[in-house]
Amino acid sequence: MDYHFEFLTIDPVTCIGVLCNTLILFLVFRHFLFGRVKKVMEQRNAEISKTYDDADSALKSAKDKEAEYTARLASAKEESAEIVRNATIRAQQHSDEIIGEAREEAQSIVTRANADIEKERKRAVNSIKNDISDIAVSIAEKIVSRNIESDEEQDRLIDEFIAGLGDEGADTK
Repeated sequence: MDYHFEFLTIDPVTCIGVLCNTLILFLVFRHFLFGRVKKVMEQRNAEISKTYDDADSALKSAKDKEAEYTARLASAKEESAEIVRNATIRAQQHSDEIIGEAREEAQSIVTRANADIEKERKRAVNSIKNDISDIAVSIAEKIVSRNIESDEEQDRLIDEFIAGLGDEGADTK
């Protein structure tokens, strides 16, 4: 069994022909295709670079906006705290004013009540004096009518007593 492998032999002419064909094919591809492929690759690289640059600028813009919003938020917090402080101060002042007015009104009511009490006391004292005077006159009449025999003497005592009451009433007013 002898096998001949003629198809495995290497022919130098065929090898040189294949190498020349490969070289020619390489040069044709290089001339017609590599320029275009290189141009497409450069365009893709440019697009990718532009995309990265756009992404970097968008990131920078986002960070700038974030910093700006953070600053605005801090400013808004300070402003709201100031508004709350001012509102608290105004509320305290308003509360103090209301309390002051209430105290003044209470003092005014107490003063009027004291004045009314004094007037009522004077009225009561005068009423009691009048009642005592009436009772004294009544008692005096009974006593005098028993002790004094003449009408003239009785009239004189009554007039003196009434005159004495008039002088006392003028002194108390």
